[in-house]
Amino acid sequence: MNIRLDSITDKTLWHISELNQNVRLILEQAFPLLWVTGEISNFKRYPSGHWYFSLKDDNAQVRCVMFRHKNTTLDWHPEDGMRVEARASVTLYEARGDFQLTVEHLRRAGLGRLFEAFEQLKTKLRQQGLFDTILKRSLPKYPKQIGVITSSNTAALRDVLITLHRRMPAIPIIIYPTPVQGENAAGNIVAALRLAAQRAECDVLILCRGGGSIEDLWAFNEEKVVLAIAACPIPVVTGIGHETDFTIADFVADARAPTPTGAAQLVCPDTSEIKQAMRQWRHRLQQSMERKIESCLQTTDLFAHRLTHPGDKIHQQQINLTQLQQRLLRAGARQLENHQWHIEVLKRRISASQPDIAKNKRYQLELATRLVRAMNNRMQNLTCSIAGLVKQLSHLDPQAVLARGYSIAYTAQGDVLRHYRQVSSGDNVQVVLAHGRVHASVVKSIK
Repeated sequence: MNIRLDSITDKTLWHISELNQNVRLILEQAFPLLWVTGEISNFKRYPSGHWYFSLKDDNAQVRCVMFRHKNTTLDWHPEDGMRVEARASVTLYEARGDFQLTVEHLRRAGLGRLFEAFEQLKTKLRQQGLFDTILKRSLPKYPKQIGVITSSNTAALRDVLITLHRRMPAIPIIIYPTPVQGENAAGNIVAALRLAAQRAECDVLILCRGGGSIEDLWAFNEEKVVLAIAACPIPVVTGIGHETDFTIADFVADARAPTPTGAAQLVCPDTSEIKQAMRQWRHRLQQSMERKIESCLQTTDLFAHRLTHPGDKIHQQQINLTQLQQRLLRAGARQLENHQWHIEVLKRRISASQPDIAKNKRYQLELATRLVRAMNNRMQNLTCSIAGLVKQLSHLDPQAVLARGYSIAYTAQGDVLRHYRQVSSGDNVQVVLAHGRVHASVVKSIK
């Protein structure tokens, strides 16, 4: 229910619930999502996982709540006395009429020299007019080609490519791979921007990377990177880190998106305006439902806190202690069982590694017997083979042939006589017999 303030008179009768509801609506509409800084006090973590605390400075304080689905993204734990920066929405808890902040994101304040350098360069460039709105160029509504400057094989690049393909798969994409973190990252980013400007093949450029600490994102706070973005003739859209991360490159770029995916959504038109409208309404409904759910969760926490009896807490602690004791006993038993099993394995390994001397002796004796048997068989085979060869040689021995009654005739020149034409009547020949030689004279040679 919305009530116009100019219609309120001193005779208007309010119910408390109506008053608180309208005050909440006025506060939420009047204040956007904003950053506040202060010191944490009275920090309480409820069993539901929600955090309740106050932020204070020297003169004032304000109640804060950070629900579980928001605080689970933090990788550190707040404590009383910490100075923090909170991104929160201003609201009123209607059930109690408490003015409070609903915290969306929390970070530690004052990271030292990096923040000082960040602010100094930011002030310097603002004075030079690099952040002026008049310098911002409008993005092409229907780009013919889109360029992406980021590190290759990263989740940020994959998110951008998936988003661009989903929204408008027909648009070509040019990737200028470059490191976006490290000592030389700033120089590489400048070189990629200049290369894209020189080739002039894209209508718009996306400069992006995934989330990280201020140190991880520092390349985008370097002056040469900021000047290269300002000098680039092609419109540049930044999508660096998460929604709460801001770099100086975001201030000088023609458009800034909270994430790499958001940058892809900025430069690429959607194929259906109806789907875009539905997403906007869905987002508004989701925010409204989250506010309603968060209010209900807070009311539930309040009632649960009121109804909790000290005896119940002691009983719950006793149950937790008993469970811890049982877990400790089970863990000790498992550890003992594991040690015993390990000792048994070592025993089996030691037993397996001890040599069986008697078995080895029997095996060596068996090998020796087999060796002697093999050598005897080899000697018998060789003996038989030699005997066969001797027999073959005896058949080929010329002396054995002569012993059977044959003879060999030689001419006077010592040539073996094989043909009757080798000699004539009256020639001297020599005949070799099995025993001795005979010198003869040829009487006649006959064919």
